[in-house]
Amino acid sequence: MNQLRELFANLSDLPALIKWAGYFGMTAIVFSETGLLVGFFLPGDSLLVTAGLVSARGFLDVYYLGMLLHAAAIAGNSCGYFIGRSTGPRIFTRENSFLFNKKHLLNAQRFYARHGRKTIILAQFMPIIRTFSPVVAGVGQMPYRQFFAISVIGTLLWVWSMLFTGYFLGQYIPGIDKHIEIVVLIVIFVSILPGIISWWRQRGNPAAATN
Repeated sequence: MNQLRELFANLSDLPALIKWAGYFGMTAIVFSETGLLVGFFLPGDSLLVTAGLVSARGFLDVYYLGMLLHAAAIAGNSCGYFIGRSTGPRIFTRENSFLFNKKHLLNAQRFYARHGRKTIILAQFMPIIRTFSPVVAGVGQMPYRQFFAISVIGTLLWVWSMLFTGYFLGQYIPGIDKHIEIVVLIVIFVSILPGIISWWRQRGNPAAATN
């Protein structure tokens, strides 16, 4: 229970969270954020970029961390897939609760309907959609071998691109670690940009929004 309190206390200070969590804690966070429906509120992109910055200062080994987090993201996606496969369509009738909002699941379903199998890769770079897209793939009975192969590629691109973005910023821009909050805000904005673009297109096309 004390560990949970420390986790929530550190969510607003990502460098402190990463140093507190270490390799094991970071692995658990990425697994929860990608694989458990209650993990959608956890930082994803911003956490990975900040972990890269922290690694550039020698607190963590970026390559070892990357391998752990890639494995955690693959396992998380697989967990979400099997949650969807085992519950089937009835998950869409589940009541909202403090840690579950059906709206997020429906948004992931619409995204999946629009982009098909590419969703598993594209969604890795989109907060919340990332958490729920494997569930939708499981509900849709996508063959697991196919899902797994696409998931490996998507998580590889996501984890390593985010880690190395932070790592190279930390290596080549002096003092960037003193302005981590600016980097995090930029990463968050880029992460939600696809959702903003999609909303803007629907706003300009009422017929599409009502479908």
